[in-house]
Amino acid sequence: MNKAKLAEVLAEKMNFSKKQAEDTLDAVVDIITNTLKSGEEVVLSGFGAFCGRVRSARGGVDPRNPSNRITIPEVIVPKFKAGKNLKEALKKHV
Repeated sequence: MNKAKLAEVLAEKMNFSKKQAEDTLDAVVDIITNTLKSGEEVVLSGFGAFCGRVRSARGGVDPRNPSNRITIPEVIVPKFKAGKNLKEALKKHV
């Protein structure tokens, strides 16, 4: 499901216009992004948690010149940990 389809389903479920649903999704994504950028975690009870994790610096190989070694810098990456209710719902679906 892509963002447009999600907005459409949200609009139907909440009796919103499609534009209101798209604006709501944009706001939620923006809030989650800004919260993660500030170093905090976003927890949706039963669904899961979004957090930022540090991926350590490491060595790599330059793909254009495999004989060159490069250093890949440390970076913060997003991570999602599924909650208990989500895990249970998916187990029952199989």
